[in-house]
Amino acid sequence: MDSTKVVAVLSALAQETRLGIFRLLMKAGPDGMSAGAIAKELGVVASTLSHHLSLLEHAHLVTSTRSGRHVIYASNLDGARLLIDFLTEDAIDVQPSIGCAAE
Repeated sequence: MDSTKVVAVLSALAQETRLGIFRLLMKAGPDGMSAGAIAKELGVVASTLSHHLSLLEHAHLVTSTRSGRHVIYASNLDGARLLIDFLTEDAIDVQPSIGCAAE
């Protein structure tokens, strides 16, 4: 993932409602949730929710599939992993010290 895409993904998450949606869908797992269930859970009106879901989907953090008359949204684990990998790729592997009592 290049830095331009990472900025777009982080921008999508840098809003309270979208972050809430993403976290809710991460908890929901691969089965996801309908837009109506998301709206009810977060107390967001449908038109506003649609806008936020669209931005998250464009950032590849959320996927949508049609199930009859409903659209089911789920977190895109691959997109989330790419973001985490990018953010941690240069991290130093530091082992936490456990029980570091001075002797």
